[in-house]
Amino acid sequence: MGKPTGFMEFNRELPADRAPLERIKDWREFHLHFDQEAQARTQGARCMECGVPFCQTGRLLPGGASGCPVNNLIPEWNDMIYQGLWREAYERLRMTNNFPEFTGRVCPAPCEGSCTLGLHEPAVTIKLNEVTIIDKAFEEGWVQPQPPETRTGKKVAVVGSGPAGLACADQLNKAGHTVTVFERADRIGGLLMYGIPNMKLDKVDVVQRRVDLMAAEGIEFRTGIEVGKDVTTEQLQAEYDAIVLCGGATQGRDLPVPGRELKGVYLAMEFLTKNTRSLLDSSLQDGAYISAAGKDVIVIGGGDTGTDCVATSVRHGCNSVTQLEIMPRLPDQRAPTNPWPEWPMVYKVDYGQEEAAAVFGADPRSYLVSTKRFIGDEQGNLKAIQTVEVKWEKGADGRMNLVEVEGTLQERPAQLVLLAMGFTGPEKTLIEGLKLDTDPRGNVKATEGIYATNVAGVFAAGDMRRGQSLVVWAIREGRQAARECDRYLMGTTSLP
Repeated sequence: MGKPTGFMEFNRELPADRAPLERIKDWREFHLHFDQEAQARTQGARCMECGVPFCQTGRLLPGGASGCPVNNLIPEWNDMIYQGLWREAYERLRMTNNFPEFTGRVCPAPCEGSCTLGLHEPAVTIKLNEVTIIDKAFEEGWVQPQPPETRTGKKVAVVGSGPAGLACADQLNKAGHTVTVFERADRIGGLLMYGIPNMKLDKVDVVQRRVDLMAAEGIEFRTGIEVGKDVTTEQLQAEYDAIVLCGGATQGRDLPVPGRELKGVYLAMEFLTKNTRSLLDSSLQDGAYISAAGKDVIVIGGGDTGTDCVATSVRHGCNSVTQLEIMPRLPDQRAPTNPWPEWPMVYKVDYGQEEAAAVFGADPRSYLVSTKRFIGDEQGNLKAIQTVEVKWEKGADGRMNLVEVEGTLQERPAQLVLLAMGFTGPEKTLIEGLKLDTDPRGNVKATEGIYATNVAGVFAAGDMRRGQSLVVWAIREGRQAARECDRYLMGTTSLP
C-alpha cells in the first residue's frame, strides 16, 4: 500500500462535469478530467488495500451485482496510480479488461458499491481511476496494435459487435484464430455505438478508435450483414469452425395500451439509434432522426436508457420533458434489506435529470405512475397520454401487486412518447435458424462458464444468453465464451 493512511487523510473527489447549461448545446462528452496528475494520485491513495477486496469479486448476490464482473485488479492499480507507476497500472488493467475506456465511462461501477471503505466513508473513485489509466495510456502511445505472432488456421464467426462480441473477438484473435465479426448495422459497436448517446461515450475518439485498433490486429469486421437473412446460418456453419452468438437482447419491451399505434410513440432504442446515426452522418443536418424539438416529451421508464432519452430530448430543444416510473422513489441511504456489499439501491440524480432540472427547474421524474392510454388527434398524431397513480400492495400469496389509486386519473400533454422499459430478450431469427434451445425467458440456453449451446460449435454470450445487463457483464461473458470456444477448437486453452 503506497499510503497506509490515505483513506483517513483524503476525501473522495471527482472532477467537475461540464456545466449542464453549457453541455446541452453540443454532443461532446460531458465528463472532465483532473487538471493535475497529483489529484488523480491522491484518489488512488484512498484505496485501503484491504485484506478482502470485495471490489474485484464480481459476484451476483440476492440484492444485485457485487464487485467488478471482469475481476479487475483494483487495489493493485490504485496503488500504482498513487506511486505514479502509470505504465504498470495500465499493464495490470489490460490483463482483465479489454475495453476500460468503455467501462470507465458508462459502467455504473458495482465495484464502488462493494468498496470496503464505502462501509463508513465515500467509496474510492474506482471508475474514475480506471478511465484515467486508460486515457493516459492512449495519450502516451502505450496502446498499440499487437497482432498474434502465429495463426492456428481455425476460423471463428462472431455475430454481433456489441461489448460481448468485441471482447470475444479480441480474445479469440489473441489466441491466434482468424476472427470475423458480423454486424447488421452500418457501424461496428452495437450498443456502444448506437445504444449509448455520444455525450456519454464518444463514437469516433473512443469507440471507433478501439475498433480500428482491433482491425489492425487482424480482426475482420463486416457491417450491413444480418446473419439469418443476408447470410444464412448454414453458410456460416459451413465456412467457420465455430460461431459465437453475441447478438444482444434487442427486443424492446412494448406498452400495448389503447393508442399505441399513434404517430409519436416510439421505442427508446429507435429514437436513440436514429439520433446517433444522423449525428455521425451529418451532425443532424439530414433530418433523418426523431426530433423532440418544441415537443412535450414523456419518457416511460426510469433506467439508464430513459435517462439517455431525457438528455437527448433536452439537446433537441424540447418544450418539456417528463420521466414516468412505475416504481417508488429509492431511499437516500441503503435500506436494511440492501446491505454492503450488495449494489446500493439508492436515489441518485443522473446527468439527464440534472440537465432537465437546469433547463426546466425541477427533476423530470414522477414516481408510482402507470400509463393507461395514448390520446391522438384526428390525423392520428399523439397529443396526450392518460396516466394514473399506483401503489404496490402485498397480496394473499405474498406477491406485490400493482393497485391503482382511485381519483388520480390525469391527462398529460405529449407529442412524443419514448418507451424505455427495458428489453424482453433476443430476436428470434438466429435462434430459429440454428434451432437453438432457449430458457424460460427466451434467451439462448447456454450454461454460464461453458457457453456452449445445444448445437455443436455454436456458443452464446452476453445479453443474448443472460438477458439485459451491463456493458461490463457483457465483456466478462465475451471473454469467458472466447476461452471455451478456444478450448473447443484446440482441446486446451491458455486464455484467462
